[in-house]
Amino acid sequence: MKQILVTGGAGYIGSHTVVALYEAGFQPIIVDNLSNSKVVVIDRIEQITGQRPIFYQFDLRDGAQLDQLFKRHNIDAVIHFAGLKAVGESVEQPLRYYQCNLEGALSLFHVMAKHACHRLVFSSSASVYGDPVAVPIPETAPLQPTNPYARSKRMIEEFLGDLCVASPEWSVSLLRYFNPVAAHPSGLIGEDPNGPPNNLLPYIAQVGVGRREFVSVFGDDYDTRDGTGVRDYIHVLDLVEAHIKALAFIKHEPGCHIHNVGTGIGYSVLEMIAAFEIASGVAIPYRMESRRAGDVATCFADPSLSKTQLAWEARHDLAAMMRDHWRWQSENPAGYV
Repeated sequence: MKQILVTGGAGYIGSHTVVALYEAGFQPIIVDNLSNSKVVVIDRIEQITGQRPIFYQFDLRDGAQLDQLFKRHNIDAVIHFAGLKAVGESVEQPLRYYQCNLEGALSLFHVMAKHACHRLVFSSSASVYGDPVAVPIPETAPLQPTNPYARSKRMIEEFLGDLCVASPEWSVSLLRYFNPVAAHPSGLIGEDPNGPPNNLLPYIAQVGVGRREFVSVFGDDYDTRDGTGVRDYIHVLDLVEAHIKALAFIKHEPGCHIHNVGTGIGYSVLEMIAAFEIASGVAIPYRMESRRAGDVATCFADPSLSKTQLAWEARHDLAAMMRDHWRWQSENPAGYV
């Protein structure tokens, strides 16, 4: 059984990927410092899969511990999620974001090279596109990240591109996510942000269970169907399936490869609220607020390259996203606590 290192594997997307790796016949090994995740996730993964993941708690910047892990295990490939990810926080604390995200990535890549582990799937972000010139957004669109979080993702992409040029034995997949939502259908694992959610659907869901009073809708005068911002939301199960497909792709395709991971369909804020109300049977109060600086009107993917090269496409519709997200939140109203 091939061993796959999953950095940040106790987090939202990481935990779902670990489950998918088991289902695909791999042995996942988790490294997570638990700065934005909970150790109980390991128990929940075991409940779902019947197998307890190998788990190490340390920061990727600790190169000595990382080196020992690679000596202990025969790692076939790495899926790299670990890092800080809140856009607003990155604007307030840029040095912390660059230090954590860039130093962690460089530490990982150095140790991988030392142990001749040259296959990597990197969790990048559609935020590297910034305010898109046109939609849908292809992988060839101009890159204009607008905040330290997005710039850290772009910098790591550049690190990996340079690495693949200098060392042709490397095979890397850069997956640019759009907006992951929903949860595992068991209701056992899902998104549990520390503090107020940074993303729309977790905020809506917390209003649905009474943790928050209302949803703030920032801007109702965009050039969209109803005046609110439009985004590409993708079910986390579809997202993690892209990682499994990417692992298979880079096994036979050296170099650095970029793929969008989105549905190619955009939904507005008000459409998301209405769809959640249908799935949950709960009325979601909201208030219109002024636009936030840096927000864009419309952003959704052109996922055609992923379909062609990875043989991947999203299968879950908006109703399934809402149904699975509500199941998670209603069965875990306080998250993992």
